[in-house]
Amino acid sequence: MLSGDSAAAVVTGGSAGIGAAICRALLDTGHKVIVLDAQPLTWKHEQARHVAVDLSDTEATQNVASALAEEFKVSIFVHNAGAIRPALVEATKYDDLKFLSDLHLAAPLVLLQAFLPTMKLQQNGRVVLISSRALLGVPTRSSYSATKAGMIGLGRTWALELAKHSITVNVVAPGPIGATDMFRALTPEGSEQEARLANSIPVGRLGRPEDVANAVLFFVSSRSSFVTGQTLFVCGGASVGSFSL
Repeated sequence: MLSGDSAAAVVTGGSAGIGAAICRALLDTGHKVIVLDAQPLTWKHEQARHVAVDLSDTEATQNVASALAEEFKVSIFVHNAGAIRPALVEATKYDDLKFLSDLHLAAPLVLLQAFLPTMKLQQNGRVVLISSRALLGVPTRSSYSATKAGMIGLGRTWALELAKHSITVNVVAPGPIGATDMFRALTPEGSEQEARLANSIPVGRLGRPEDVANAVLFFVSSRSSFVTGQTLFVCGGASVGSFSL
């Protein structure tokens, strides 16, 4: 069982998909992992703990963050939890924008604020925000693209503020990643849309959750202490080419 008063990595949205791949990669490299997710885990590991929390609820997130900061020495924080809420601009709702702002921007702020005292004391910390290639613009993604783009602003600002404490902050922006619930909800497996999307990506395939996990491992490595404030697109070239949903 994962015990308290020990170094740990916190990963949000780690129950399945990209988040689960990130958790497995961290566990495979010897890290203890705390998963914050409203959904139950689809996997198990003796060095992992699941904490159920709605990260769009700022008060609930603050309570969980404070409890974890008291029990664990969090040295790695990966904010992966996300949602889309697609709509054309005419149908975009304020409530959706607020929900995604709370989830994509407020939640990582609240969590990092709780973990920072220990990171500063230890003079060591790794923060990775999982954004999206959609921050460059995708039809029907007004709220999603705006809040995912906002994560880059957070990451760059935090990188500047925290560098003197040996805390790095970086962003991973995945392109279309198959085999995830979020992707399948909008793109059915084996559909013409899926084939068209894959063919439009320069490398000729959809991404895999492990592709994103590999990027996270690079940023959290002790060998990456000279890399901060960066955004890495894990998109098969979609951020320099062109593709359409």
